[in-house]
Amino acid sequence: MIRYDLQFFAKEGQGGEKTEPATQKKLEDARKEGQVAKSREIGNGLGLLALFFVLKFWVGNMGEQLMALFPGIYGRIPDIVTFWDGALNERDTALVFRQLLLQVLTVTAPVLLVGVVVAFVCEVAQVKWQPTLKPLAPKFNKLNPISGFKKIFSVNALVELVKSIAKIFLVLYICYGYLKDKWVLLLNFYDLSLMQGLSLVAETVTDLGIRVSAVYMILALADLIYQRVKFSNDMKMTKQEIKEEYKQQEGDPQVKGQIRQKMREASRRRMMQDLPQADVVITNPTHYAVAIKYDPQVADAPLVIAKGEDYLAQRIKETARENGVEIVENKPLARMLYANVDVGQAVPPELYQAVAEVLAFVYHVKGKV
Repeated sequence: MIRYDLQFFAKEGQGGEKTEPATQKKLEDARKEGQVAKSREIGNGLGLLALFFVLKFWVGNMGEQLMALFPGIYGRIPDIVTFWDGALNERDTALVFRQLLLQVLTVTAPVLLVGVVVAFVCEVAQVKWQPTLKPLAPKFNKLNPISGFKKIFSVNALVELVKSIAKIFLVLYICYGYLKDKWVLLLNFYDLSLMQGLSLVAETVTDLGIRVSAVYMILALADLIYQRVKFSNDMKMTKQEIKEEYKQQEGDPQVKGQIRQKMREASRRRMMQDLPQADVVITNPTHYAVAIKYDPQVADAPLVIAKGEDYLAQRIKETARENGVEIVENKPLARMLYANVDVGQAVPPELYQAVAEVLAFVYHVKGKV
């Protein structure tokens, strides 16, 4: 018995099964790599349809212009053949053929131009305009035989096989349905004049091409839907991949938490260093402590230079005692200042009166007034 592992064919990535829709960042990264949801059949179908429509209305004029080239070319033969030995003159022959090629390109230019424009418009309409050369870069992982084996026996390979078979049957069915009523004309083709024969061939080819292209577009639209669904499934991510992407974009939450903690500690150190300059510490008295400093030369209103709650409030009061800063108990004012004024900000106007009374008391105690 041969042991086998079905997980060999599983679509799993880092962190388990891919069940989550792709993030915008992953879609943008895939776009930069040239990975987009598009169908080549749309471009092929519209290109063929436009080509045969142009031929339908331009082939008569194009045929007349091409036929008109022959008299001019044959008329130049005596000029490019050396009279005495019948050999071709190389310089004149090259000149004549360059002129012929230029005239042929001029006549066929509308057909060629339509093909290029339609192909370009189809690509831009499907994936918008963002050119990249990355898909052309060599990728050595494509030489992996295991990956190639997976692609051969993949759902995508099966879909491509079904599409190819459908194209063949589609073309055969439409050709048979259209030509079955024209066999009599084609069998009597030798009875027609040259221009009649060319006209019949042109009409048959263009009408048949338009029918094939129109029906082909149905297959192309179905392929476009399939490609978009397939691309969406291929771009799915695991929960772990989403977490890792979030960490890369926003930073590791633990690291960010440590940074915030360090910033808070640094802010507290600066706050405790500035505390000895305070005029008064207003307390709750047990839960809150807010240090106030008033210097008319620095600011028009008193500033909060330190504040804290619970343990930090006790530290502020201990430091205030060590540095001889007056401590005043005022429960409502302490709560209001702690809740509404950040460190470094001025006291709001609605609290001027209450803070002024505390400062006046402190100045009176210290004999400043």
